[in-house]
Amino acid sequence: MVSENGFSMVGKRALIMGLANERSIAWGIARALKSAGAELGFTYIDAVEKRMRPLAEELGATLISRCDVSSDQDLQALGEVVNDKWGGQLDVLVHSLAYADREDLEKGFTETSRRGFQTALDVSAFSLVAASRVLAPALEKAKGSVITLSYYGAERVVTNYNVMGVAKAALESSVRYLAADLGPKGVRVNAISAGPIRTLAASGVKDFRSILTKIEERAPLRRNITIEEVGQVGLFLASNASSAVTGQVLYVDAGYSIMGL
Repeated sequence: MVSENGFSMVGKRALIMGLANERSIAWGIARALKSAGAELGFTYIDAVEKRMRPLAEELGATLISRCDVSSDQDLQALGEVVNDKWGGQLDVLVHSLAYADREDLEKGFTETSRRGFQTALDVSAFSLVAASRVLAPALEKAKGSVITLSYYGAERVVTNYNVMGVAKAALESSVRYLAADLGPKGVRVNAISAGPIRTLAASGVKDFRSILTKIEERAPLRRNITIEEVGQVGLFLASNASSAVTGQVLYVDAGYSIMGL
């Protein structure tokens, strides 16, 4: 099976962490991988299982496992599930996880609580490090690809993004250090910095609608993006077509990130 852009993922296994619903960026990537022939697996937390499981089953998932990334025990158990279900072979890890307390997004950044800061950094950034560590043997066996999701707020101040911007900055830095650490094992690590999309996570950002409007006004392509477009870039990073690409942040934002005053 070959996707419409010519990439084939037949015989490859991809684990998607962070699928919440059909509007998730993770859904766009999962569908692109499936269209290219990949075998899929998904993790979930209790709060989203009812919405996520039917979608995973729709794509013929052969691995569905509960995993709270703030728990080292859950992460360790995930590694064991990958070994048991897939023989320790993991070609692609898609990390699409982020969380911050709503109150820490709505108040000024200086009002961020210690607990809120720790939670945002733990779930949104450290989880990539922890998952990569646990799954490193399976990724090394397959010479795999790790893909995470970032946002422009990692490098520029975005109104109401606050502590999540700091968490995404930590995530992007982690991508570079992980790429250096895992590169000698043949594992690539990259991030996609996607433009704003109406996802469950985005609903926590105050005045999100105005952000979408500004993108349409200022981006070179004069429009917002879709999860399908992010999915195609995810497929590229997962495939052999990007075999020499690692430690990078690829922008899928209709060109907004290049604009100045």
